[in-house]
Amino acid sequence: MTLLAAATNESLADLSNKLVYASMAVYMLAFFAHITEWVFGSRSKVGRTAAALTPAAAAAAGAAPAVQVRTKGGGTAVLDRPKVVTRSASGVRDVPDGPGAAGGTEKGDLYGRIAVSLTVLGFLIEAAGVVSRALSVERAPWGNMYEFNLTFSTVAVGAYLLLLALKKNVRWLGLILVTSVLLDLGIATTWLYTASDQLVPALHSYWLWIHVSTAIFCGAVFYIGAAGAVLYLFRDSYESHLEAGKTPGRFRTSVLERMPSAATLDKFSYRINAAVFPLWTFTIVAGAIWAGDAWGRYWGWDPKEVWSFVTWVAYACYLHARATAGWKGRKAAYLALFAFACWIWNYYGVNILLSGKHSYAGV
Repeated sequence: MTLLAAATNESLADLSNKLVYASMAVYMLAFFAHITEWVFGSRSKVGRTAAALTPAAAAAAGAAPAVQVRTKGGGTAVLDRPKVVTRSASGVRDVPDGPGAAGGTEKGDLYGRIAVSLTVLGFLIEAAGVVSRALSVERAPWGNMYEFNLTFSTVAVGAYLLLLALKKNVRWLGLILVTSVLLDLGIATTWLYTASDQLVPALHSYWLWIHVSTAIFCGAVFYIGAAGAVLYLFRDSYESHLEAGKTPGRFRTSVLERMPSAATLDKFSYRINAAVFPLWTFTIVAGAIWAGDAWGRYWGWDPKEVWSFVTWVAYACYLHARATAGWKGRKAAYLALFAFACWIWNYYGVNILLSGKHSYAGV
């Protein structure tokens, strides 16, 4: 056994592996709980947004009888019901938000709370797996792609739970998030698994804690923004069908009627991406400083450096385009997804398919 292998605490490394598999089991239970929540909530109040968008409902709302309110003097004041607004002046739909996949019935909401509770438990177990992995070698737990994937999914779930704790209406993201986390962990444990070991000399730097941690956090938040953009495209198409008087299929209606309005999803994706973009800028700057310390140059057009910059440019273009009236909506969503695709390629494609100074991380 080599000196490096001897420096690894095998008990903690084995514990980390077991915790990761345990978190996958809990996330799977959360997945089924989310599915059950959607099934029991299919005919509850979660469909109010869809009803508000139908031409018949809009007409009925516009011609609805006035509301009578008694005054203190015994008279009656007449108030008109507000009409349903289906499109804002900027061209982006602005309709009442559905509560997401929150059930709406007592049984549906019960399964929703169970799903969130299981997600919290899965997050805590996975986080413990990341921490025990770090303790097994007494270093930052992102020295290879396996560890990066573990931390990435942990941060993504943590960001989602933080939004919930801040009373943000993001329950609609739960099913999509848990599904993708299971996919991420499946890839990590089957294709990217690397035994716990010490770092190569080039990674022995305090910049590992700064640069890589911010890169992981940015990627996790960019993922949430991309999920919002994808759901916006589906929801926007659904609203267009309703406005045109068409009747979407039952499955499509059952799923999309739980989503917030297209305008809300568009705004959600923009705000998430805009909030984390400055940190992505810092990530690139920190990487350049680390490269200057490790390799004697701040920028060498390494594939990782190039695609990090390409990703930065793509998100900068998205934020600029989204801030102009002509690029709100679908065009901006497509650009946001292109930017996130650049981030994904920078991680998987560059690390696995291209050679460069960042290849030492392995898989």
